[in-house]
Amino acid sequence: MLPKRTRYYQALMDIDLLQKGQEYDLLPPTYIIFICVFDFFAKGNYVYTFKKRCLEDMELELPDEATTMILNTKGSHGNISKDIKSFYDYVNNHIVNSDFTKQIDDEISYLKLDTKVRREFMLLEARLLDERREGRADEKVSIAKLMLAKGCYSLQEIIELTGLSIDDIEKLKNDMHVEKQA
Repeated sequence: MLPKRTRYYQALMDIDLLQKGQEYDLLPPTYIIFICVFDFFAKGNYVYTFKKRCLEDMELELPDEATTMILNTKGSHGNISKDIKSFYDYVNNHIVNSDFTKQIDDEISYLKLDTKVRREFMLLEARLLDERREGRADEKVSIAKLMLAKGCYSLQEIIELTGLSIDDIEKLKNDMHVEKQA
């Protein structure tokens, strides 16, 4: 899930960075940074940094200036600054042990008091949840369409496997029949 999410966020960023008709070389360098409280790769690194490399020649890097970094707050290997280490401590245990984490803690406290920011954050969370639900619904419809197209699944099996209602499946079936006739 995390690797596909990084790819998705990269695509969203790139789309927002160029206006229609602009040249690709106007794309600036990008960094996608995920802060994880788990070690996705189970290697113990504090930081995992990714750039595109040629499989036939690992020394050859695709110079698209896109970097993805996964910060592992549970890491134990690698070199990180004292500020980043104190940030990890703050994320993991809410420990304020440096000027840097004090600034972060103060900003978070301020934002929590700001009702406008809190409302916007709640709206953003709701929007993200809606997008996830919509994505899952689209995926269910796609699966149902494939099952209907194969013709070897009963309506009951499609209902059980997709979670769609009989009405939804009947509508898909009718829509597919209309598309075939067109």
